[in-house]
Amino acid sequence: MVRGLILGMIRRSWGSQVVGALAALMVVSAPAAAQQQPRISFIRDAEIENTIRVYATPLFAAAGLDPSAIGVHLVNDRTLNAFVANGLNLFMNTGLLIRARHPGQVIGVIAHETGHISGGHLARMREGMAGAMAEAIVAMVLGAVAGVASGNAGAGMAVMSGGMQIAERGILRYSREMESAADQAGVNLLERTGQSARGMMEFLDILADQELMSVSRQDPYVRTHPITRERVEFVRNFVSQARHTDAPVPAGIDEMHRRMRAKLLGYMEPARALSTYKENDPSLEARYARAIAYSRRPDYGRALGLMDELLRERPDDGYFMEAKAQMLLEAGRPVEAIPLYMQAVERLPNEPLLRTALGHAQVESGKPELLQPAIANLERARQQDPHYAEAWRLLAVAYGRNDQVGMAQLAQAENLSLRGRRGEARAFAERAQRALPPNSPAWQRAEDIKNAYDPKEKK
Repeated sequence: MVRGLILGMIRRSWGSQVVGALAALMVVSAPAAAQQQPRISFIRDAEIENTIRVYATPLFAAAGLDPSAIGVHLVNDRTLNAFVANGLNLFMNTGLLIRARHPGQVIGVIAHETGHISGGHLARMREGMAGAMAEAIVAMVLGAVAGVASGNAGAGMAVMSGGMQIAERGILRYSREMESAADQAGVNLLERTGQSARGMMEFLDILADQELMSVSRQDPYVRTHPITRERVEFVRNFVSQARHTDAPVPAGIDEMHRRMRAKLLGYMEPARALSTYKENDPSLEARYARAIAYSRRPDYGRALGLMDELLRERPDDGYFMEAKAQMLLEAGRPVEAIPLYMQAVERLPNEPLLRTALGHAQVESGKPELLQPAIANLERARQQDPHYAEAWRLLAVAYGRNDQVGMAQLAQAENLSLRGRRGEARAFAERAQRALPPNSPAWQRAEDIKNAYDPKEKK
């Protein structure tokens, strides 16, 4: 059973394994053999997740898939990789997003991975593997995703680590036939949605250059998605004949891509961001990257000054509001962060990470009159994203400070259950029932949590 351990607050400076945001790091324990493998580290960020969804939604819909049913997960890894797991989950490495020169290259990768989903390739691979191994590894990865923990409720760059690096171990290795089928499906999806397949061709060219490298130097995408000359030539021929090869990128997409790359570099590699986006570069994305990089040092004076500039130019930009609010929260100024978070939520009401961040700032304000609004925001956020454990953790704090002991115990039970700590979750559910009205909806939910845990389970 996957078990989580909260280790405390991440330091603001960039470390070897984590991004330096004000967040709590969750390390997911695995069996001894698994612990010797590299870990997967995930990030949560409302703006970046939205960008990927904007890229992916037309492709998912064209493939006959429900875009809202497909999870999008960002893997904190500098290498090039993307993969799908358990049928309806898309994983993308931050290294791929940073190195992609334009959105068409990322969209091409998503089109290819959508081809794997629509072609049922994962189900076919799992039939050929030992069922228990496949289920255990997929469950470990998805359980880690469900238990993402962040002290700042996911606004900005929330980070967690977990599980084995399944793609590196070859568990999701596709056959050459599956790769060709996914290429064909991918280019057809791009054509059907009026988009160019040139980005997919460029990405394959990058990977093809790695075939002669030693395995240790290859990006994991090459190891899990076999590159063949036939594949490259097929896509190249398609591009030469396709109707939409020269189609321009949809309005706004290019700026979204530049902002995503700037934000990732600013958070993950501040020194590199400041070297790449120099002081004399007045572009919007350069100032965004520098603001975030300065906040990582931390140099909040320069960071907040740049964010003020950006907000003067884009006063209705909810993601800029959220970025400045996060800086204020990290600087120990939650009361000043609250109005900005409220404006961001007003403009982006369907972003549960932002609403959770607002609830966090309200809890951290230390003002008793803000506990009830915090509870309302956190309840709304967990309804929008019921698998986000941090919203439940903050709810437990808010309910506890508001003297609602039963609800605090229940929220903590939900939090621990999502993190895989089901024995502890059962204990908190039992405590909640002692404080809640018998047979009330909350009492019944505590009963469900208790019944989901079998004490005879092997750990």
